[in-house]
Amino acid sequence: CLLFLILLVIGQSPKSKRPKEPGENRIKPVSKKVKPKSPKMKEREPADPSSKSQSIMTQVMDKGRFQKLAATLSLSAGQSIELRCKGSNVSWSYPSYLDTFKDSRLSIKQLDRYGQLILANSTAADTGEYSCWLQLCNGNKCRKDETKMGSTYIFFTDKGELFVPTPSYFEIVYLNPDKPAVIPCRVTTPSAKVTLHREFPAEEIETDGTNIIYDVKKGFVYQHPTSDHKGIVYCKAESQGAPQISIKYHLLYVEVPKGPPSTTITASSSRAEVSDSINVICTVLGEPDVDVNFSWQYPGQESERPVIIQNFWRLINRGTGHTTRISKSVIVIEDFEARDAGNYICIAQNLQGETTVATKVELN
Repeated sequence: CLLFLILLVIGQSPKSKRPKEPGENRIKPVSKKVKPKSPKMKEREPADPSSKSQSIMTQVMDKGRFQKLAATLSLSAGQSIELRCKGSNVSWSYPSYLDTFKDSRLSIKQLDRYGQLILANSTAADTGEYSCWLQLCNGNKCRKDETKMGSTYIFFTDKGELFVPTPSYFEIVYLNPDKPAVIPCRVTTPSAKVTLHREFPAEEIETDGTNIIYDVKKGFVYQHPTSDHKGIVYCKAESQGAPQISIKYHLLYVEVPKGPPSTTITASSSRAEVSDSINVICTVLGEPDVDVNFSWQYPGQESERPVIIQNFWRLINRGTGHTTRISKSVIVIEDFEARDAGNYICIAQNLQGETTVATKVELN
């Protein structure tokens, strides 16, 4: 009997746990409801795990569908496209010529929850980078939100226009020894085979992938330009048909290194008689594509003495393929007076800094 009671107690022990099993099973469906939330959270993460930025750009497809954009997109010329970027204060960037010609095919609007860019009846010339970003503003000061941006490079393919059209038939490219130089023969078809050629002597220029590379979004890039690269070049593209030739590019080597303006000042005479006419010239030698701004301080300035100031510049070739920009500012004092005697100060300024020079003109 004792053994029977022990077995009976042991046998009932599992039975006492069985009523809990249905309760435990009822918890499992709850956990199943939680699982679908996990992939939704992953979808919000950036495509690139190493980047903290979140793409806010989508393309509007037909039937109200939306598609996230890859780094590049190919469309046939003639198609229209609508891009949207989430946010209540969105800024856009797109090929600059659309602004230059105030193209009516481009429409940009800001709605409550997103910014909208529509480009109608696209052409090969519309090929380029399209990007957007959220602006964070505090009063009148705004800054770009680096974590909420979107960008894609769109190729508008056209068999008749393998190269992205440009407004000119000839362009100058400056070869600066301390920065890469780009020959911007971009194509509308990413699969096109593109080669670089020198006009004289007529030859194909080897693209070694190190010193000279081809970037489908930029063109040919000279990583370390030298004076040996100067000359006239063009690009050739082939894609399922007859090859096409780009415009020509004149490569000019820059002799003057970057830095504040290299400035000199001279006067037509260091001494003047009353009623003489005096010229003071401020000269800067600099990079061909860098603007120089001039300002003057002169003896008769406070008394508002009328003077003539003329600014101009030109490119010169040193004869060895080196090109320099000469910028000049000339101050002309007619009918020299006693109040015109003194120091003439020229301040030349570029993006790298400013240089001040002075010379003295005395009254005889």
